[in-house]
Amino acid sequence: MKAFRLAPITLGIALLSAGSASAADPATINWKSVPAKTLTLFYPAQSSFQWLRGADHPGAKMVSGGEACLTCHKDREDALGNKLVKANKLEPTPIEGKNGSVQLSFQVAYDKENAYFRFQWKTRNNYPGEAYPMLRFDGKEWKPYGAQKLAAPVRKGEQPAIYEDRLSIMIDDGGVPGFAKQGCWLTCHNGERDNPNQASAADVKANPLFQAIKRNDVRKYLPSTRTDALASWDKGKSLDEIAKIKAAGGFLDLIQWRAHRSNPVGMADDGYVLEYRNFDAGKNPFSSNMDPKTKQPRFMYDAKKTGYKALRIEDIRKKPTALVREQNAVPFDPKAGWKEGDLVSQYVVSRADATGSAADNKQVKGVWKDGMWTVVWARQRNLANPDDKALREGKVYNIAFAVHDDNVTSRGHLVSFPVSVGFGAKAAIEATRLK
Repeated sequence: MKAFRLAPITLGIALLSAGSASAADPATINWKSVPAKTLTLFYPAQSSFQWLRGADHPGAKMVSGGEACLTCHKDREDALGNKLVKANKLEPTPIEGKNGSVQLSFQVAYDKENAYFRFQWKTRNNYPGEAYPMLRFDGKEWKPYGAQKLAAPVRKGEQPAIYEDRLSIMIDDGGVPGFAKQGCWLTCHNGERDNPNQASAADVKANPLFQAIKRNDVRKYLPSTRTDALASWDKGKSLDEIAKIKAAGGFLDLIQWRAHRSNPVGMADDGYVLEYRNFDAGKNPFSSNMDPKTKQPRFMYDAKKTGYKALRIEDIRKKPTALVREQNAVPFDPKAGWKEGDLVSQYVVSRADATGSAADNKQVKGVWKDGMWTVVWARQRNLANPDDKALREGKVYNIAFAVHDDNVTSRGHLVSFPVSVGFGAKAAIEATRLK
């Protein structure tokens, strides 16, 4: 097996400081005055919606009867994750050395305009996961290079393990039945990527729902959008039925901070889960750097500002890899003397390009220092978009968290059971009201 060793990098960003509060600037909140709650996130392996209700799960009857996961697993997250991260019936492809759990510190405050979040967690590695799979010139063509650790090419030693760290937040305002008790397990199903019975590209292409929504793989979805009791991926309702569920608020807000694709421009993307894992209307801060017509990158690094037009594999985690359109990118020059092994980012990041509801998370910043990410986040409270959950005073929300760490994506994350968060209301975690 060919081994790939990637050296560490320290982000050149000063640690976000505390001070007096100002609207939409989470870095200036006096976080010392906001209580912190520590949540244990754990590795779930392939414990899907269907598995929880199947014969192999001892609590299947309780789950089917609507009982909360915490009925059996309260304060057992660490032990559960350490068990599931190893080879077992639910984990056919264990990742060597992966941690089974992580401690996530969570703080929440709010004022008239915004909700403010602060997160801290220690990374599995001694470097921030700010890199993402690249585009590599093989001497003739530009092809994707690098992948997450669950991917077959990485397991076989054919590609290096490269993937960004990520923090995800799912928000339910009571509109999704069962989420308060079973959390993100409502969204994780057989047939999805890296899950049991992963649907083939041909089966997805032939499915009426996926034809209608123009998707070529199966990702997170809610049981309400399927017609059978086990919420099978291929038993989709009509678009009209799904639209009615959305209009009634039966979707989950899903907002994600990404160390490579959003953090360089101080943003996070905005999406929701319903019949699929969708992005909100508008445009994200990141877009593909591959031109489908020319089969070449759209942008390269600006050598006048960075000292290089491309990276090499030995540069990963030594030099910043993000390609930021307003800062370090110039249009791609196919005659720039490309050499085999040259690398450019798969994505172009731009704060200016982000528009619409997809650009709601405008004030989010992560800093990695001494083995720990600190992410501070401001989100407008009373959003009126049809693809957002408005955070209102006097209401309680069911929220679940996930961290992607150690060069993984899809189901390789660490997840929390849902927790209630109140804004001026009684809940397991009560947001601090700022003056």
